[in-house]
Amino acid sequence: PWVRQKSSCSATLRSSCSVGPAPAGPSLRPQPRQPPPLQDYISMRAPRPAHPPRTPSPGLRRARPGAAGHTALRMPAAGRGRAEPGLPRQRESRAPRRLPAHPAAPPAAARPAALALVILLSFASRFHRLAEPPHVCWDETHFGKMGSYYINRTFFFDVHPPLGKMLIGLAGYLSGYDGTFPFQKPGDRYEQHNYVGMRGFCAFLGSCLVPLAYLTVLELSKSLPAALLTAFILIFDTGCITLSQYILLDPILMFFLMGAVLSMVKCNSCADRPFSASWWFWMSLTGVNLAGAMGVKFVGLFVVLLVGLNTMYDLWDLLGNLSLSLVSVRTFYFFFDSPVISQTAVLYLHGPGDGFFSSAFQSQLIGNNLHNISVPEHVAYGSVVTMKNLRMAGGYLHSHWHLYPEGIGARQQQVTAYLHKDLNNLWIIKKHDSDTDPSDPSIPVEFVRHGDIIRLEHKETSRNLHSHQHEAPLTRKHFQVTAYGINGTGDSNDFWRIEVVGRQAGKLIRVLRGQVRLTHVATGCMLGSSGKILPKWGWEQLEVTCTPYLKETPNSLWNFEDHINPKLPNISLDVLKPSFAEILLESHMVMIQGNTALKPKDNEVTSKPWHWPINYQGLRFSGVNETDYRVYLLGNPVIWWLNLVTIGLYLLITVSAAVALKRGVQLTSELKDLSRVVLRGGGQIMLGWLLHYLPFFMMGRVLYFHHYFPAMLFSSMLTGITWDTLLKFCAMFLSPSATARKVYGAGFLALVLLIIYSFYLFHPLSYGIIGPMASDPSSPMAGLRWMDSWEF
Repeated sequence: PWVRQKSSCSATLRSSCSVGPAPAGPSLRPQPRQPPPLQDYISMRAPRPAHPPRTPSPGLRRARPGAAGHTALRMPAAGRGRAEPGLPRQRESRAPRRLPAHPAAPPAAARPAALALVILLSFASRFHRLAEPPHVCWDETHFGKMGSYYINRTFFFDVHPPLGKMLIGLAGYLSGYDGTFPFQKPGDRYEQHNYVGMRGFCAFLGSCLVPLAYLTVLELSKSLPAALLTAFILIFDTGCITLSQYILLDPILMFFLMGAVLSMVKCNSCADRPFSASWWFWMSLTGVNLAGAMGVKFVGLFVVLLVGLNTMYDLWDLLGNLSLSLVSVRTFYFFFDSPVISQTAVLYLHGPGDGFFSSAFQSQLIGNNLHNISVPEHVAYGSVVTMKNLRMAGGYLHSHWHLYPEGIGARQQQVTAYLHKDLNNLWIIKKHDSDTDPSDPSIPVEFVRHGDIIRLEHKETSRNLHSHQHEAPLTRKHFQVTAYGINGTGDSNDFWRIEVVGRQAGKLIRVLRGQVRLTHVATGCMLGSSGKILPKWGWEQLEVTCTPYLKETPNSLWNFEDHINPKLPNISLDVLKPSFAEILLESHMVMIQGNTALKPKDNEVTSKPWHWPINYQGLRFSGVNETDYRVYLLGNPVIWWLNLVTIGLYLLITVSAAVALKRGVQLTSELKDLSRVVLRGGGQIMLGWLLHYLPFFMMGRVLYFHHYFPAMLFSSMLTGITWDTLLKFCAMFLSPSATARKVYGAGFLALVLLIIYSFYLFHPLSYGIIGPMASDPSSPMAGLRWMDSWEF
């Protein structure tokens, strides 16, 4: 560069650019800049000479390029050196004031001690009063029950993947719990049952969140105070403590999430030595934690997306590294993205939720009526059958005595799709033009064939499946389906044409394997299930309609599952053995559909995503009255509002640092290091917060306050990094060198004391209180109900 600078000097400025002694003669007053001559421009753009560049004089340093694109050599600043003998002092710009260095880093020996302190405080805060209260709290009624199902090998349906519940069951089994407690409702006392082992397992993983976050911030910022501030925020947050002390999926999910983030950050630090032992270790651990997060809840997909975006960024950097071959880049990509996210449930006994799955899936469950089934193979008139919709979680064709309410089509008997096995799912197949009883032993068996017109009579109510041109309850332009008639006697709107997919007229209809559609003779519409959930008057079952759009979809296809006909011989149908991949795919698809269709229960407190960062409303974990043992899930208000302010502060600092670097502002090495931490380390954490928070605004399912806690982990880490950076900026700009460390230490200590004092005020919400409510002056929470929406 020095050779280029010398050759690029124009003739008029050569005297002021010269490295050697200035010739006598013209004044050294700065002259106007002129464009370089063509030959100089050509020499400036020519290839560099092969010999090494000359080293500039010790007193010279490079300045930023001038307006015309020239790079000048700046003379020594005043007080930093003297001009050579005989050379007049030149006019020069004043050198920037050297800022004091940021507070010195703590000695290396302090890091193990700090980590030990973090671990001690984290475990102490989570295990304190773990056995209290000795009764079922909030969602323990679900996840404790599901742990019991795993211990007993009983199949069940849930909207979440199985890994978290399997681990809860394993913890209960290893701690001596026998899986016999019913977990019927919140408030049921555990009595002699050993529940502490399952709570202890969740508390252990919840305690690990703090050191994982500590190590992540330490790796990103290389600052022990930033890591400690993050740790104190999570240790003394009442919400994180409450969520970690009960039998829930959240601490398990957040453990794998934080493990994935730490592994990703550690793997990034090994980028300069790919395929080394440490690189392989952190790469593999990243994959394991990603699989664990996805195996607990589907929102684990957000951390997979975070790691994927980080991978794309790293791959883009690697692509520009010409020292690596494309084979190496492809290998890196393959090993980063190859972890298989799958888990297998070791369940084989039927239980609640069988009806959510297909007939083939149910045939693999011991105790289910389809396991090792022996039924009549072909459907005949007089057969008692159940019909299952072929869409995922489509349910059984169902009816009951209840009528459609006023204003919802015709006030006739409801027909729905029901996801559970029930006597109201049974229908009798009859001829459309005959009232004879086909079950009469004297009447010969007559099979139902493709293209026949039939009547379906509901076995329990003796009313016929019926449709007409009244509009369906929920789906516009679809027709209403009802049950109509008395003792099987109705009208012509009870007639349906039965057709088998892919079969010719006159062919028999096989049970389980035959896919059939029912076409209404009078209107030409097809019987189907929309999948929409009816209101409470429809018992929140699925809507059944008759669609005039004759498009063949799983919604309009059915199969006969149960089949009872004493006149026909039973045969074994060993044809329903799905592969492992089919079972895995179906179970996950049904879980996803169930998750998106969740609706709030009666009197249940739900929330909206904008409520969460401001700590607008909490959740009752236990107790309502003064005599109850009350636990209330609410974040430490000081911490949560500090996190919220920090997000705005971080954006301001990031924009300022990015603009300064882009404009080429001269920064000291300390400021450059801080800017890199804010932009690179803080940017990764900010992206994690956005990915774990913004998607909830687009979800149609019911949402709760605890859904924000994964995002809260990222906002807490961002707070540690941002305030550490801000305090260092203040120490450099506002204080002389002698007091920089005092300013930084005072700011850090003030934040820590504020966090600890706020925990002292609000800790009864986590550990439980009995006595007056917050409105009573004698209550330990008196004066602390800062928002009317808080219900303690």
